[in-house]
Amino acid sequence: PQPASSYGRSGQGCAGTEMGPSTVIAWIPCAYLWICFPFYYLYLRYKNKGYIRMSHIFKTKMVLGFILVILCFSNVFFVLWEISQGIPRAPAFFISPAVVGITMVILPLFCLCVAQLNHFHHVTTYLYASLVLGELVLFCFADHPPFFSKGVNNPCPESSSSFLSKITYWWFSGLVWKGCQQTLGVDDLWSVRKEDSSEEIVAWAEREWKKSYIKHKTDTAEAEETEVLLQSEHSQSGPLLKAFWSMFGTYFLLSTVCLVICDVFLFSIPKLLSLFLEFIEDQEAPSWHGYFYAFAMFLLACLQTLFEQRYMYMCLVLGLRLKTAVTGLVYRKILVMSNASRKTATVGEIVNLVSVDVQKLMDLIIYFNGTWLAPIRIIICFVFLWQLLGPSALASIAVFLFLLPLNFVITKKRSQFQETQMTHKDERAKLINAVLSNIKVIKLHGWEKTFMEKVIGIRKQELQALKKSQILFSASLASFHSSTFLIAFVMFAVYTLVDNTHVLDAQKAFVSLTLINILNTAHSFLPFSINAAVQVNCRLHSFFFVQASITIRNGTFCWSKETSPCLRSIDLTVPQGSLLAVVGQVGAGKSSLLSALLGELEKTDGCMTMRDTAAYVPQQAWIQNASVEDNILFGKEMDETWFNRVIDACALQPDLESFPAGQKSEIGEKGINISGGQKQRVNLARAVYQKASIYLLDDPLSAVDAHVGQHIFEHVLGPNGLLKDKTRVLVTHTINILPQVDNIVFLVDGMISETGSYEKLLQKNEAFAEFLHSHVAAEEKAGTGLPGNPNDQDCTTAAASKGRLTEGERTQHGRVSTAPSHRGKDTHQGFITDLVMAGRSVNTSIYAAYLKATGLPLCAYIILLFTCQQAVSFSRGYWLSVWTDDPVYNGTQQHSELRVGVFGALGVVQALGRFVSTAAVLLGGVLASHKLFLQLLRNVARSPMVFFEQTPIGNLLNRFSKEMDAIDSVIPDKLKSLLGFLFNLLEIYIVIIVATPKAAMAIVPLTVLYAAFQHFYVSTSCQLRRVEAASRSPIYSHIAETFQGSSVIRAYKDQERFISKNNFLVDQNQRICFPGAVADRWLATNLEFLGNGIVLFAALFVAMGRTHLSPGTAGFSISYALQITGVLNWMVRSWTEIENNIVSVERVREYWRTPKEAPWTQNGKLQDQVWLTEGRIEFRNYSLRYRPNLELALKHINLTINGQEKIGITGRTGAGKSTLAVGLLRLVEAAEGAILIDGLDIAQLGLHDLRTKITVIPQDPVLFSGSLRMNLDPLNQYTDADIWTALELTQLKSFVADLPDQLEYQCADQGENLSTGQKQLVCLARAVLRKAKILILDEATAAIDLETDLQIQSTLRTQFKDSTVLTIAHRINTIMDCDRILVLEDGRIAEFDTLEHLIAQKGLFYSLMEESGLA
Repeated sequence: PQPASSYGRSGQGCAGTEMGPSTVIAWIPCAYLWICFPFYYLYLRYKNKGYIRMSHIFKTKMVLGFILVILCFSNVFFVLWEISQGIPRAPAFFISPAVVGITMVILPLFCLCVAQLNHFHHVTTYLYASLVLGELVLFCFADHPPFFSKGVNNPCPESSSSFLSKITYWWFSGLVWKGCQQTLGVDDLWSVRKEDSSEEIVAWAEREWKKSYIKHKTDTAEAEETEVLLQSEHSQSGPLLKAFWSMFGTYFLLSTVCLVICDVFLFSIPKLLSLFLEFIEDQEAPSWHGYFYAFAMFLLACLQTLFEQRYMYMCLVLGLRLKTAVTGLVYRKILVMSNASRKTATVGEIVNLVSVDVQKLMDLIIYFNGTWLAPIRIIICFVFLWQLLGPSALASIAVFLFLLPLNFVITKKRSQFQETQMTHKDERAKLINAVLSNIKVIKLHGWEKTFMEKVIGIRKQELQALKKSQILFSASLASFHSSTFLIAFVMFAVYTLVDNTHVLDAQKAFVSLTLINILNTAHSFLPFSINAAVQVNCRLHSFFFVQASITIRNGTFCWSKETSPCLRSIDLTVPQGSLLAVVGQVGAGKSSLLSALLGELEKTDGCMTMRDTAAYVPQQAWIQNASVEDNILFGKEMDETWFNRVIDACALQPDLESFPAGQKSEIGEKGINISGGQKQRVNLARAVYQKASIYLLDDPLSAVDAHVGQHIFEHVLGPNGLLKDKTRVLVTHTINILPQVDNIVFLVDGMISETGSYEKLLQKNEAFAEFLHSHVAAEEKAGTGLPGNPNDQDCTTAAASKGRLTEGERTQHGRVSTAPSHRGKDTHQGFITDLVMAGRSVNTSIYAAYLKATGLPLCAYIILLFTCQQAVSFSRGYWLSVWTDDPVYNGTQQHSELRVGVFGALGVVQALGRFVSTAAVLLGGVLASHKLFLQLLRNVARSPMVFFEQTPIGNLLNRFSKEMDAIDSVIPDKLKSLLGFLFNLLEIYIVIIVATPKAAMAIVPLTVLYAAFQHFYVSTSCQLRRVEAASRSPIYSHIAETFQGSSVIRAYKDQERFISKNNFLVDQNQRICFPGAVADRWLATNLEFLGNGIVLFAALFVAMGRTHLSPGTAGFSISYALQITGVLNWMVRSWTEIENNIVSVERVREYWRTPKEAPWTQNGKLQDQVWLTEGRIEFRNYSLRYRPNLELALKHINLTINGQEKIGITGRTGAGKSTLAVGLLRLVEAAEGAILIDGLDIAQLGLHDLRTKITVIPQDPVLFSGSLRMNLDPLNQYTDADIWTALELTQLKSFVADLPDQLEYQCADQGENLSTGQKQLVCLARAVLRKAKILILDEATAAIDLETDLQIQSTLRTQFKDSTVLTIAHRINTIMDCDRILVLEDGRIAEFDTLEHLIAQKGLFYSLMEESGLA
């Protein structure tokens, strides 16, 4: 009935005890069982797993158990019978069998009995032995699971495997075999164990974190809680570590016990070696001693392996649980971060937090014990050395004490360089994230080169720090490797030269070397442990200490405690079911008021209540990378009727009809493949669908055309709209709807200037009336036209995003892509899934590419260096063996000085060789990574817009961070290890075969086995590693998406759904990581057993041939053989790490094959002539489609625009207005026809030659994190005076002059510390600076109030009077003063004429005017 584990252990104990006839030995297993019994009984009661299965194995075990009970008691009765016959017997004869017998009753299992002298006891003893052996074999097989145990789909086989299988990890072999036979997918892997799942662990972590946080708060009540995110000045990591300790402390301590036991076995091996070499020297000793020592060394080494691997396994499981806990907590933290906190963090930093920093925490778990165990190991080594060499061992302490600070200084210096490198890496991640997020703007302005140079500049600083760090690393490795030699050299020199009667024999020399090797391992563990502890800085902890956003209760508000209030003395009552409009100039605080209501601002005074559920529509639409339907439902159940009503009201029906897969069409990341108006309408539809009680709407009408805006107001927001009974707070710049709202709040500089109904405010004739004055006449009453049937061509691109979600995501959404079938199967597979499944082993061309990037001459030089230094190492060992065999005359050895001198010289040469060869590999790696990074950056920058629409930003960020990180430091490091170990292994083989040629018979088959294990392991492990890498990207993408949309998620109170999606993604990743971790243990256990086998054979052959072998040669051979387990293990580990990480080279080079844009500059063209002097644009039969297999978005456009002409472009949503600009800037190349500017066909020009001559002000204002000056003039072409002039012209001068650093004011990521209107004005100032001959305004003034809009229009008229201006407009009044107006419909020209003529024609333009209330 008991699981096999407890039996198996006692079984091993029992099997081992048959050797010595001792009562105590018989009692040991009994005592073990008696002590364990109560705990085990409680465990079984607690973990009640169902009814027992009467399987054949179970029945056999029970039968054997009963026979053992009977045998034990027959022994007792026999002794009693003997006593009754008068035969004297010691009490032990009676008590031992009785104790054993009673034990057998409790656990019908094993029995050990002491062999007695009479016949009966002999028979029973042999019977016991065979029965115990039988039971041991039976317990190597696992029982069937009990009845009624909870079944899991595809459970992990570990729980149902036997004890022996558990400790050797053979239960994993099935997956290894499968991985060799076929390509592994996620479905081939086991489900996540319940105790490892996010649901269990994160809930537990939250409970513990709250406990320790509350305790911490009470302990340090006076301390300020909010610390700057990710840069805490003083460590406050107490609560976080306490929380983790209370969760995982016990498990960690258990693993530590395994490590301590492992160390006991580790130190018993040199003792045995010493005895073995004594046996070789003593020709009289019986042969079986030698064989006994050989087998004992083998057995102890195997036990050491088992305990060490158990420790590693427990640490890795713990690491994975910790990763789950941290990722879960970070994700939940993102959902409650206040605005102040969000301004101090960027997506790049948070992604680094859950990838890089969590990895360091996992490393710490493995290395932490080294910090206290390593010193203990070192002390024990010194004690043993003293026993061997007496006071000379003190010399080794001196060397050691000299080396320790040296290594410490190197490590400390290196960690400084690593910190510098990390800072640059974060900076680079931040910049690349900004570039990729805003790639469209960068391409429109032709800024790719500038931003590439910025990235490369940071990258060069990063690599500079890495180079220095790598040289120091080489020095520390060389000092570490030569420390074995140095300590040995100094000890042997002192030992032999101080007193010439001291004889250095094989036993002293080679046992000392074995001990020094152990000492060195401990010594090497120390810097790693210290490094691991240093690297886990308090970034994580300070992240959790960022203040959480709490629902605030009104009054005076600021964005963060450091800034001045943005809203003051706010008194506001919104009656239930009323519509409140919030109006004011740009920067008056309108969006801030909504943020305050949402609880996103810091409250400094007053109180506020907000009852019921709220829905929020932000000014910049937040779109998820999911289908249109999923974006609108936002986790709610589908209600067809309501859904259709919402779609109609939000004017989305025509768009859905034009999408390739209707409402199932996938939207790209951040809505990259739909137009601005569509994004905003999807955003609004999401809010309406939620049926909340309160609606907070931040200017939802700004991004849509006037007639669509009118439709939305009537059908959604207005007195007769879907939301007529809801409480609505609407921030707006659309003046014509104000007469229809219940109340108006007019904001000036963060204070409510006036409040009341429209009529009341007009009668007051104060600030609001003034604000209205310039617009009221034109927009007194709105028209009631409804839009026709726009067919949004912008959005036919949605089809292209079909393959966007990874397989895991798609199954989670519960559907497969529904795009029309003619699109073929290939596009359904996301980039990443294609790549991951691309074969099981790494293509040799990838290695070739890496070596080529390193430089082939350097590679040849590296191989030569390694060969030379290994040859020197062999000579040194051989010299020592000859030295120990020197004959002793009159108690002294001759030539000691010569021996010491040569030994020392060889060691120094080897140390230098080691330093140079290591440095060559590591610096070669830096060279290669520099070249590969440049290639990746160039390939991505040269990709067309289509590429960015189809590739999730998470994938690209992953390439630039995680994959580049592997190429920077992991691959060179592992390559250096592989070469070192490979040459080391060859040296060991040569030593063993030179000493005992017969050993080749054993070495060859063991090496073949080794190769087989490696082959099986590498192919499975690489696949697991690739699938794991692919499962990371969705986690990062999801975190990035949530970070950007956290205020929306909070407003909808939809955190639970996002948390469960995050749990799902983390569990998928965990499901793949766990087999990966077990694969390492499976390999290490098997390889170490093989290595132990080689030691066994080396020792056996030495024992057989001891008559003709000198002790020096024997010691040389076996002390080298003892190193083989480590070498084999690390060699295959390094090889696998390279195989796994070389995938990064493959993934970085993957973008070589993607299509590229046309050249940026055409050599020879435009060099001599000044082009674009007039600005005349001519479209000749021009057509454009977004993808090869989609319909035309522009159809046969023919028109001529004269130089300096001002053209307004209008049409219903999706008529192709923005597409015209896309074609003019060649973001998409022409399908047919041509565009000529000043008589030159633009297709003949370089893209930058074209784009730098045309200025675009796009719909979404984009700012980069950096100074305001950099944002205005990225190419650094203008003086400060020019910039101030531009700011004055765009009404920004006074605002910028009031900023703390004026032009050097640092804009946050995405310009989050400016309002949308201010950002739009900065983009305008940027355009005014460039003063291009052609200006395209793409709905540029949509986010601005009408007064500012009018000022800007006049600025543009004066500043660009000599330029050709194309205005793509939503509000028809913005294009009323254009020379001619182009009206588009369905990708064709509907009308093109002057305003007067168009009004006279009463065609499409006239009907659009009517809808806007202007006719």
